[in-house]
Amino acid sequence: MNIRPLLLGLPLLLTGCSSMSNFSWSSLSPFNWFGSSLEVGAKGVGKLNAGTPMSESAINDGLDGNYRLRGGMATSNGQTVSYYQALSGDEVKLVITGEPKGRLQRVDVLDPQVATEWGNKLGTPFGDMYSKAFGSCKPGSGEDAGKVECVAEQSKYVTYIFSGKWAGAQDIIPPDDTLKSWTVSKIIWHAKPQQ
Repeated sequence: MNIRPLLLGLPLLLTGCSSMSNFSWSSLSPFNWFGSSLEVGAKGVGKLNAGTPMSESAINDGLDGNYRLRGGMATSNGQTVSYYQALSGDEVKLVITGEPKGRLQRVDVLDPQVATEWGNKLGTPFGDMYSKAFGSCKPGSGEDAGKVECVAEQSKYVTYIFSGKWAGAQDIIPPDDTLKSWTVSKIIWHAKPQQ
């Protein structure tokens, strides 16, 4: 039997792995085998960025083929936009919008597995990210009415949509004490910096 040499060599092999600079023990976790490797950063989402053409093949490549894509056209602020929904099963995980036959302009992240490069993701409380809304946040609009949109402190290309309970008017930002328990319900990457 060759089991004994293998068992004797295993601790040596494991010891060698622990000193590898790029090795991550967490990468061995089964939870990471099927999880999303996408990350939202200042330059884009995964391999999607401001230079990505609004074509199914380019978007599929940018997402490493991890989602099923469904495309269409819509109107936003009086402009016709092209969009692709990235689905896992029947759930929409990302919405990619841009100019028809043009370039990508925005990615809405609805996938709780996708985090920013700064560690924030869906469900992160406002109070863990901001001390106050003033200077960073504004009332949400359109489909995000009644929510609050805040520019990321690390990059003006990323905004967060926060949702929570409040009895006040939809076009007013709740007080900071109320807002601190609201959580991220969407992460948006923009091709142009936000104010």
